[in-house]
Amino acid sequence: MARAQYIVVLHENEWKINFNEQHHGPYPTQRDAIRAAVEAAQKAGEGGFDAQVLVQGTDNKFRTEWTYGHDPYPPSG
Repeated sequence: MARAQYIVVLHENEWKINFNEQHHGPYPTQRDAIRAAVEAAQKAGEGGFDAQVLVQGTDNKFRTEWTYGHDPYPPSG
């Protein structure tokens, strides 16, 4: 099964989602970008993909924010 990764990044001072090496957005806040990424990942998961949302931190390391089939949908908060 292919993995669909939606990565929330701060790119050129704007919150965006990097998916398949393309930036989507911008979003007004990181939280808005995460919500949009989770929505997209949910749809990908329903389509048979192993879908995840990652967030790039200020240290340039990635953390898993949400995983299809593992975390509740819709996420709380």
